[in-house]
Amino acid sequence: MADNISLIVGLGNPGPEYENTRHNAGFWLVETLARQNGIRLSPDRKFHGLVGKGRIGQQECWLLMPSTFMNRSGLAVQALASFYRLTPANILVVHDELDLPPGTARFKTGGGHGGQNGLRDIISQLGNNKDFHRLRIGIGHPGDKNLVTGHVLGKASVADDKVIRAAIDEACAVLPEALKGNMGAAMNRLHSFKG
Repeated sequence: MADNISLIVGLGNPGPEYENTRHNAGFWLVETLARQNGIRLSPDRKFHGLVGKGRIGQQECWLLMPSTFMNRSGLAVQALASFYRLTPANILVVHDELDLPPGTARFKTGGGHGGQNGLRDIISQLGNNKDFHRLRIGIGHPGDKNLVTGHVLGKASVADDKVIRAAIDEACAVLPEALKGNMGAAMNRLHSFKG
């Protein structure tokens, strides 16, 4: 298996009460990608989530939205990766990022979990392997660590929501390049985007 990305995982929490919360930015991106590329996401109990497969640009790719809560995201990722013999290098995890302002999105490969519970569980389920790709969707920081939970589980302001979704649209536009293996070109375009 080449090191091309063949699985894109969006992180979020299931259920209507979480649908529009900042923590679900990963879900928003996968839903946008599915809609733009005509990929149907269907519940699959074996993979603990909503799963679809289709063509993004020139590449076949799996899309996955775990239906477990955020802190158990690794269950779905590990199940699908192991079934289809995917390595961490084949996986891109999309998640909300407190340390980036709304309207920005950044690629990153490897690294720790930075307190993000979904990443923490994925790293653990992949046998402490951190070498998967990440796409971090900026949601901004509330300024005080005691306000973080309410911030990530709250809805973004109208202005923030607009720029977060603009960054998601831009990320979806560059993903075909990333999937082809041109991560540098995808990064250059996305990292210069100002939402």
